[in-house]
Order: sequence, then C-alpha cells, then structure tokens
Amino acid sequence: MRTFFSILLPSLLLYSASVFATQPDDIRQSGFVYCVNGAVTTFNPQMASGGLVVDTLAAQLYDRLLDVDPYTYRLIPELAESWEVLDNGATYRFHLRHNVDFQKTHWFTPTRPMNADDVVFSFQRIFDRQSAWHDVNGGNYPYFDSLQFADSVQSVKRLSKDTVEIRLNKPDASFLWHIATHYAPILSAEYADQLTLSGHQEQMDRQPVGTGPFQLSEYRTGQFIRLARNPFYWKGLPKMSQVVIDMGAGGTGRLSKLLTGECDVLAYPTASQIAILRDDPRLRLTLRPGMNIAYLAFNTRKPPLNRPEVRQALALAINNERLMASIYYGTAETAASILPRASWAYNNDAQVTEYNPQKSREELKTLGVKDLHLSLWVPSSSQSWNPSPLKMAELLQADLAQVGVKVTIVPVEGRTQEARLIKMNHDLTLTGWATDSNDPDSFFRPLLSCAAIHSQTNYAHWCNPDFDDILHKALLSQQLASRIDYYARAQAILASSLPVLPLAYSLRLQAYRYDIHGLILSPFGNASFAGVYRDNGEDK
Repeated sequence: MRTFFSILLPSLLLYSASVFATQPDDIRQSGFVYCVNGAVTTFNPQMASGGLVVDTLAAQLYDRLLDVDPYTYRLIPELAESWEVLDNGATYRFHLRHNVDFQKTHWFTPTRPMNADDVVFSFQRIFDRQSAWHDVNGGNYPYFDSLQFADSVQSVKRLSKDTVEIRLNKPDASFLWHIATHYAPILSAEYADQLTLSGHQEQMDRQPVGTGPFQLSEYRTGQFIRLARNPFYWKGLPKMSQVVIDMGAGGTGRLSKLLTGECDVLAYPTASQIAILRDDPRLRLTLRPGMNIAYLAFNTRKPPLNRPEVRQALALAINNERLMASIYYGTAETAASILPRASWAYNNDAQVTEYNPQKSREELKTLGVKDLHLSLWVPSSSQSWNPSPLKMAELLQADLAQVGVKVTIVPVEGRTQEARLIKMNHDLTLTGWATDSNDPDSFFRPLLSCAAIHSQTNYAHWCNPDFDDILHKALLSQQLASRIDYYARAQAILASSLPVLPLAYSLRLQAYRYDIHGLILSPFGNASFAGVYRDNGEDK
C-alpha cells in the first residue's frame, strides 16, 4: 500500500503546538491521552487494511450509514435513519438523516449538510473503477477489494437529496454488515470537488473531513495525533475538547506512562500486565469478548507448504495450551476455527488441532520432508488479537524445533509486511483479524478468498474455487439456516486443507485511570470517544 506521509503536510504543523510542549495538566483539564501502538499510512479507513486508523481513528473522525450495537450485536441507524432491503437482497435503499454537518477545519469549510451526494461519492470511489477518484492515492481498498465489491455493485444512485439506492448484481445477505464496518466512512463530496478544482486530490486521505465527533488537529509521524472536538457534531457536543493519541512508546513504556499518569488510557495491554493493572487502585480494567482471531498462515504457494499433508503435520507440533498460558494468561480461548465462537455460524463440532509432536515427526518423515528451514513473519508490536506477537513467535519456533524444523523469526510491521507479502517470499505469517461485523462473511472472504490474495489480506495465498463458490452461495439466501449450512461446509474445507492454523480468540482489554468515565469497549473495535469524561464533570 502506498505511503501517504513520507512527507508530512506542513499545514498540519503550523497551527498547533507539540503535545510534548503542552503541560500534562493542561491536557488532563481539557481532554485525555490515549496510548496505543500503531502507525498511520492514511487517515481514510477505506484505504486501510486494519490497525490504528480502523481500530481507533475511524470512530472519531467519521460516521457510517449504519452502526453495530456493541451489546446486542444488531445493526442500528447512524447516518441512515432507516433502510429497505429489496429484490431479495439485491437492492438496498437508505433514507438519510437530516442536518448532519461535516467538520469545519483549517483546510475545508462546508457550505451544506451531508446529503445523498456524499454517500454516492463515498461508495462510488470504492466500487466504480471508472470514477475519477478511484485511483487517487493508489486505488487500493483492501477490505472491499477482498470482497470483490467493485464487481458486485451494479450502481450507486441518488434518488433524492435524502435517499440513496445501491443495486447489486445479485443478492448479498452480508452487504449491510460490510457497510456498517469502519471501512465504509461517509466522506464529503463537496470537499472532493474543492480538491479537484485545486488539483490536490491526494489531500482527501491526508487531511480528513468527516462528520464524526472529533477532527484532526495535528499529526507528528510516529509520535502522536491530536484530535479536537467537532463543535457541530450532530449527536451533541463531545464531553472532552481534545484527545491526544500517543504512539510514542511500546510495551512496558506504555504501561509506565499509564502508571505515572502520562497516559489516561492504555489500549491493548499485554495479558502479563493484568496483575499489575488489577492491583493498582488508581486504575481500572475492562475485558470483553472480541470478534477476532489470531492465526498462523502457511504460504500455500511455496513447497513443501503447498501440500495440505505437510501443513497438517506441522500443526501437530504446536502446543496450544502453552500459548494460552504464556501469552494470554487466561484472557483467550484456544481457537478451533477461523470463525470466532461468538459468531452465529460457528461450527460447534470444530476440533482444536491435536498437539502430538511425535506424530508430527513421523508424518514429516513419511512425507519426505527433512532439513526444513522456514521464515516466520510476525508483527513487532502488540495487536488487539495478540498482546505479544514476538513472544508467541518464539514459542512457535521452539515447538517446531522439537520436530526438526528450523524457524527464523522476521519482525515486520505495517507497510514493510504488506510490501513483502506482495512478493510471496514468506513461509509462515503470524497474524490475526478483528472486525466490527458479526457476519461470518467478514472473516471468510477477506482472509481466505481468491480475491483476497490480490487485496493483500489473504496471507496464505490460498485459492480454492469450491470454497469461494460456497461463500458466494451463502450470500444469495436471506435464510439464516441456509447460510449456517453453507458456512459449516466452508469450515470443513478449511479443516481439511488447513491453509491457516487458528490459534486464539482473545478478549479485548483496556486499562484506564480511575477518573476516566464513558469509555465503551466494543467487541467490534474501539467506539466513539464522544462520551468520555473525567469524574470532576468539568468541560473546558
């Protein structure tokens, strides 16, 4: 994916002082500091494959047509007040909310509220390859590319100022769930027109404009992002005037900042830190089940990993119980399927892969596999689905060494991993997936469909036409029982072929200072910060 911030736009730096030049007391009086590992390659979630922009920033900068209730897991209105499903799921009509203003920033002043033109622009940019905006900043939309939506959407039309209709080439029962994800923000068509006239279309994804509760105030590469509250937010004035997202420390450094008060919120603390967090009376800890999966992807394009029998033999060497004890400390469940147990299509007959190193050695010998040397790519920072990826990689390395397989760990991050995956020269990738959708399609197609290889979300480079056919048939029916049956068949194919080895379903963890209230920890990702406040009730 193309890097948008190799040269930081000066305009973001001229009107705001550094967070480190601001006294911590000043920040605490008017806002809070949110500490998280991550990197920013774009401020537009449409063009992100996950990470900080999707997990944290999207809910602050933008709104979507629909949202997902974090407690009931049901679709609820957001920018669309209501919607209709027509043609057995091939046509969707959205009736938009009135008087929703876009953010007024230093680089854009809106002259009208959000309307159908903005919705049409936002989706045409993704789905219409002929759109003048489709290829701006690279033309990659990883989530929707993996779903082949550019081939699935027939038209996106304005029926009136407040009504938009999206027609698909065939029914898709998962469609509403996909556009309720943070990958589908509503952008400003008026802002796009302004950038077109000035010849600076690339700024759309660098200097964001949304309808969300906060707007971008300042960005320092690798250090922090400052968000200022949107005074015209349609749901009401956010309680805090600013949020500082601190990206400047990792691991124990972030924990130290929380303990000393430099951070108010610590996203994704490691499970090994839970005892410290629970014992400190100044801190609070929230845990919730999450829609996520940590897994090991085999590069099925490279011998001998292209043979399912070899992948099955290697899986026998992995000690899942030790991973649970050493990485998650009771905050995860061993995974038996790529689909989380919380999903309505989870197959209860799915079995966790057996741990039997002796059998693994025997099968590898029978298969003629010897002197195997594999590279294992692993994220270098904690993730929502894996608090300690590098430590887990070391445990996997030790497990495979017991069966005579030598593993070299290659720490990678963000753009480096994406660039290397394009070349397909890796052997194993320790990765994961978290989504803000309860539909099983949001796991299967982005991670394992043939199309997802091109969109760089299918790390196994596995393509099975029968598997893809089952997934597409599951979308044609609005009947839940029929879809469950199709997804059970899909899970059976995965268990047999094993392009990826499911490892863990992780609880979502969040630690914060005792005086912070209103944080919502959603199983689908971080929610809006609009309701966050300090217990003194002041709003400065």
